[in-house]
Amino acid sequence: MAATTQEAHPVVIAIDGPSGTGKSSTSKAVAARLGLDYLDTGAQYRAITWWMLSGGIDIHDPAAVAAAASKPEIVSGTDPLAPAITVDGTDVSGPIRGQDVTAAVSAVSAVPEVRSRITRLQRTLAAGAPRGIVAEGRDIGTTVLPDADLKIFLTASPEARAARRSNELKGNGGTPGVAATREALLKRDAADSGRTTSPLAKAGDAIEVDTTELTLEQVIERVIGLVEERKQRVR
Repeated sequence: MAATTQEAHPVVIAIDGPSGTGKSSTSKAVAARLGLDYLDTGAQYRAITWWMLSGGIDIHDPAAVAAAASKPEIVSGTDPLAPAITVDGTDVSGPIRGQDVTAAVSAVSAVPEVRSRITRLQRTLAAGAPRGIVAEGRDIGTTVLPDADLKIFLTASPEARAARRSNELKGNGGTPGVAATREALLKRDAADSGRTTSPLAKAGDAIEVDTTELTLEQVIERVIGLVEERKQRVR
C-alpha cells in the first residue's frame, strides 16, 4: 500500500534532467510510493510530435508546426502504475517511443506555440491533482511549475546515460549501440539546452542528484528522503 504525504495541501514535486538520468523510472516509483499523481511531460511532446508526423506536417517548418499546435486533443493519464496517453482518442503510449518520434521531438518542442500549448495542459493537470503530483521533464522547475514544493535535477555522466538508454532501447526491440546512443543523447542535450523557449536548465533552487554511481533504488530513496526533509522543514 502506497504511503501518503500527509500534507496540508497537495505537494508538487518537479524532477528535471536530460535523458538517461533515470527521471521516468524514479518519478513513477516516487509517485507510487507517496500516493501522488504522476506526469510524464516528455510524453506529451512526443504525442504532439507523433500526431504531426502522422498528419504529414513538416516538422522542420516552425510556421507549419505552430499553425497545427492547437489541433490535436492530448489526454494524459496520471496513474504512476499505469500511465497512459491518447491523441484524439488513440492510445499512443507505444508509438511515441519510436525512433522517428525521438528524432523529431526536439524540433517540434522548440516551437513556442507548442510549448505554450503543452505548458498550459501540464499546469492544468498539476492544479487538478488532489493528492499532489510528481512531474518530470526538462523545464518543470524553471518554467512549468516554478513554485513547486521540491525541485530536483537529475544528472549522470554521458557514458552512464548512454548505457542505460541503449539497454532500454534494446528491451523495446531497438538495436543502437552505446556509442551511437551517446551521440544521439548529446545532440538532444544541445538542442534542448540551446532552444530559445524554456530550455533544459537546472532551477536555481533545485537540488542536484548525480545518478551515475547510484542504483535506481538508491535514487528513489534519495528523492523520497528529500521529500521527507522538506516536510520536516515546513512543519
